[in-house]
Amino acid sequence: MKNAADWKALLRFLGVILMAEGSLMALCMVPAIHFADGTLWRIAACAAATLAVGGALWHTFRNDKEIHDRRMSYLLVTVLWLVLSLFATLPFLTTGSTRSVTVAWFEAMSGVTSCGATAFADVGALPASVLLWRSMTQWFGGFGVVLLVLALSPRMGINKYSLYTAEASGADNTGKTSVRTTVTVRRTLAVYLTLTAVFIILLAVSGMQIWDAVNLTFTNISSGGFSVNSDSIASLSHTQQYLLAAAMLLSGVNFTLLFMLFTFRWRLVRNKMDQLRFYLIICLLASAFVVLALHYHTGYGWNDALRLGTVQTVSALTTTGSVIGDYTQWWTPAVFLLLMLGICGGMAGSTSGGLKVMRVLILWRNARGILRNRLHPNAVDPVKLNGRPVSGHITNNVMVIFMVFGATLMLGVMVLMLCGVSPTEAIGASVGCLTGYGPGLGASGGFGSYAAFSHPAMWVCTLLMILGRLECMTVIILFLPRFWRK
Repeated sequence: MKNAADWKALLRFLGVILMAEGSLMALCMVPAIHFADGTLWRIAACAAATLAVGGALWHTFRNDKEIHDRRMSYLLVTVLWLVLSLFATLPFLTTGSTRSVTVAWFEAMSGVTSCGATAFADVGALPASVLLWRSMTQWFGGFGVVLLVLALSPRMGINKYSLYTAEASGADNTGKTSVRTTVTVRRTLAVYLTLTAVFIILLAVSGMQIWDAVNLTFTNISSGGFSVNSDSIASLSHTQQYLLAAAMLLSGVNFTLLFMLFTFRWRLVRNKMDQLRFYLIICLLASAFVVLALHYHTGYGWNDALRLGTVQTVSALTTTGSVIGDYTQWWTPAVFLLLMLGICGGMAGSTSGGLKVMRVLILWRNARGILRNRLHPNAVDPVKLNGRPVSGHITNNVMVIFMVFGATLMLGVMVLMLCGVSPTEAIGASVGCLTGYGPGLGASGGFGSYAAFSHPAMWVCTLLMILGRLECMTVIILFLPRFWRK
């Protein structure tokens, strides 16, 4: 299918990514020195190895800048996450955090896909350098490595639109206007960096130590949910918990729309309000339900119910996975709603996982139109988004993604049960890993972890993570014989 020039350009692209990953890995030497956790030289070796491999690839193929086959974008994006995860395992293995390749791969894949599921039962026992590395993998992977490289290397020669949509979490498929130029990618990257800096400062001002502020901002801005504590964010002050909820909520908004809001482009914002309005309505109604359930059914006071219900609902909707309380012990309908919110996800073009509220909105309006058409067969009632008709092609794509997502979810539950996981935990783990929410049900939910899962079950979960991150289609298309034909 591919010619040699395309393969060389792909390897050059991977070299750039690995150099970026190695540079971030080198920053983990700072906490290793500051906290004297005994991992300095091991982290340095990991960073050096990653930089060396990345530099060698880039130098060897530095003149191969053009990828001519658009299909190569799908292969590149999938390989990106696999290679990133492979090298991300090095700090876990070399520092003695785990001796299991399976556990290291699970944690690395969870990090770079900003999933938030962890295989470590006691996160607080990990070296400081490894804790920062876990946070960095989510921050680096949460925004979308593809967008980062496009911003830093605008002349990579790859079709920007095909690459942007292949990394599906960053694509608003209602149109190509958000990806016409690399300038837009740089703007959204600027918003991401700005949000990161602002919330680090706000958390520090609230009394949080800089170490915690940096790690928690990295993981919550990226909709990841890793923490430096085994109780996630439960031990934080109420103000800090609300601040992190605000970070999650903003990160679930389309970053192009955030840029318009931050630069006061109100006219452009008004033309793109449908998805934002639907996102906020879902968040408000779901929060109200959970708060009422906690107060009237579980017995929490209004203040605690409001805090627990709001923060956990925002965490679920944005698929962040930060845990403020052991929600597995809450009223069952509230727990079920949190799982459904994880499947829904945040807005397209955000760091959130799940189906995205844009697709849910299109499905809802399409179903409503079909029902109306049953009553009035001759009526023409097209699906509209932001006042404009949505093409049948996009509607069909949304329906296919919904069907493939549902089928993958059910298959994941079945395979996990075959691996010896209980039905309840299999459902929770499939939803948690496929949507990127992270925590599941039972031992893997609340403040728990996936440490008790067998190694085959962990490998299934890592497959669900990458399928969910790339929204299934990008990975599945690689297994079609037609993809590899010339």
